[in-house]
Amino acid sequence: MAVLGRILTLGFLLTFSAEAKLSVVKTDHPRDTMKSFLEAMQDYKLGIESGNGQLKRRINDAVRTLDISTLPAILKTEKARESAIFLKEVIDRVIVVDYSKIPADEALSSNLLRWRLKGTEITIRKVEEGDRAGEYLFSSGTVERAQDFFEQVEDDPYLDGSGGGAGYDKPWVDSASPEWLRQPFLGFAKWQWLGLVFCVFFGFFLKAVSRYFLLLAKVFTAKTQSQWDDKIIDAVEKPFSWFVLGLVWFFSVYLLRFEGVTLQAVQVMGQVVFSVGVVWAFYRLSDVLIQYVQHLLKKTGGEIDEHLIPLLRSTLKVSIAIMGVLVAIQNLGVNVASLIAGLGLGGLAFALAAKDTASNFFGSITVFIDRPFRVGDWIKVGDQEGTVESIGFRSTRMRTFYDSQISVPNSVVANAHIDNMGRRKYRRVYTRLGVTYDTSPDKMKKFVDGIREIIKKFPTTRKDLYHIYFNEYGASCLEVMVYFFLKVPSWAEELKDREAVFAEIYQLADQLQVEFAFPTQTIHLEKGNS
Repeated sequence: MAVLGRILTLGFLLTFSAEAKLSVVKTDHPRDTMKSFLEAMQDYKLGIESGNGQLKRRINDAVRTLDISTLPAILKTEKARESAIFLKEVIDRVIVVDYSKIPADEALSSNLLRWRLKGTEITIRKVEEGDRAGEYLFSSGTVERAQDFFEQVEDDPYLDGSGGGAGYDKPWVDSASPEWLRQPFLGFAKWQWLGLVFCVFFGFFLKAVSRYFLLLAKVFTAKTQSQWDDKIIDAVEKPFSWFVLGLVWFFSVYLLRFEGVTLQAVQVMGQVVFSVGVVWAFYRLSDVLIQYVQHLLKKTGGEIDEHLIPLLRSTLKVSIAIMGVLVAIQNLGVNVASLIAGLGLGGLAFALAAKDTASNFFGSITVFIDRPFRVGDWIKVGDQEGTVESIGFRSTRMRTFYDSQISVPNSVVANAHIDNMGRRKYRRVYTRLGVTYDTSPDKMKKFVDGIREIIKKFPTTRKDLYHIYFNEYGASCLEVMVYFFLKVPSWAEELKDREAVFAEIYQLADQLQVEFAFPTQTIHLEKGNS
């Protein structure tokens, strides 16, 4: 008989396991929700007793009947399973569920929004928004208070005809700790408070230990040929210790089974410290990433724009900061999407206030794409002129020839006519030389031809385009037009070579005894007949 019983039990488990794989979690109305939950938890208990992994996974189906939207993201799955176990333990101790008395399709004609289990605060609510809108789930309040409900009835026996709980076993500390540690103090057992104090100091201890291990890691990375592992360790050294501290604090309140304000306070503190550590680490690692990109571009011969790297660095850091804040807020249980959507007129006012910032940002992107200038170029933007020193997230900074610094918003730069004097291949020199009227034609011809030879022989002049001519009879001089180009990289080089050319012309004039004229007037007086 014992062997036959085992065979029948095994056959039942195999059949039930196959059905569990295809089980459907119905939440169309309170009766479906309650039935799906109790059946899934009953299978879970059977799986615990028999060691059947497939049946133990049925607790995930029970979790699908719970509204877990307000649970913290990091421990959402574990906390939801724990709440499901507590709820099953409570229900089987307070009532034998009669499905016929739970509202179903025909009873929902009045658009039922909430149903409560008789004699309890266990509530099933209709979800009004989100991906599960229209479904009936155990309310978020019920899920959050499941452990509190259990502690109120944990000494009561299971009711006849119920499922006999969910196979819950008390934590070993409840049964192994001395009586005086289990006595309540400020709403919780003394061992919980002692454990919390220990975890706080243990967190700081692990924080120091983590710094020590990173210092050891720096010793090993210093022996490697690559410099990047050293940079990564330096970047995460301080943030990682705060990450560890926040992680210890966050998990300690769950391990110690705190609830209510104490749970939320330590939980928020741990999440904030944890989030600060993570965001801080990514923020510092962004510098390492940018340096590595620069290294790769130089190594592969790629062209690097001086203004591209600062722009990428600023954009990356701002993105990390914004995303870090949003994720931290989301982990604290705040619906970021609803928060942003609920800003209303405040969001509109913020958008209007940030209009110039946004236009400057897109202006900087336009400057990056079009590349009208680079750092070091001499440019003219409207009535502003100077050498570009930096191109930032919001503005472009120029150093004027008066040595003052001006900042031009990138939105203005993107829409302005930019004259890039720094990208000239040739720099034009144009002047007129006035010689006196007593210069003979022969001297004038030698003077003009001599200037042409100077331009031809000078190292940095353009040889295919220059004009040197006796060009005009002026009011007080004979004018010679001198028009040529210098191939030099900077304004300083232009001034130096311009001076050299003019000095040779001056020397030529001295050799030919050609005199330069200055404005004069000759007055002729006629004598009248007396």
